[in-house]
Amino acid sequence: MIVVSDTTPIISLMKAGKLELLQKLFGVVYIPEAVYRELTENEAFSEEARLIQECEFLYVEEVDNGKSVAILRNFTGLDAGESEAIILADEKHSDVLLMDEHRGRQVAKKMGITITGTIGILAQAFDEGMLTKEDVEGCVERLKESGIRISEKLYHKLREHVRGKMY
Repeated sequence: MIVVSDTTPIISLMKAGKLELLQKLFGVVYIPEAVYRELTENEAFSEEARLIQECEFLYVEEVDNGKSVAILRNFTGLDAGESEAIILADEKHSDVLLMDEHRGRQVAKKMGITITGTIGILAQAFDEGMLTKEDVEGCVERLKESGIRISEKLYHKLREHVRGKMY
């Protein structure tokens, strides 16, 4: 399975204390250089940067077509990480793109790219028995406490999902 990620799902999973879910679910996750820079260059988050730099399942890839990235950025207003993630997902014919930002998700969908985000990852991990209902609830609380902006509608859908299944 080929999986490409944007910045936000990685940050969200780090804040929830569940970054390892990416490896457990997907094995390897590709990130474009712009995403790697976004994750590692802010000096205020040096501990998180070190975690990313030492992460063995995140593979940094260069986007082949920089012109496509520039066009996408100019026409959509997406940032460098989002644009590179979409183009890399397209170039690698990825099975899924991990992205939370609404505008980026819309653009990727129009390009025929399959998408999931942080909430989808938590739901999948729950479905595969990697997280309990209590684990998911804890993740939701940590995400809220850390200021991660995910709509109440999505949080509600996740809660309903885990309540509807018994493990």
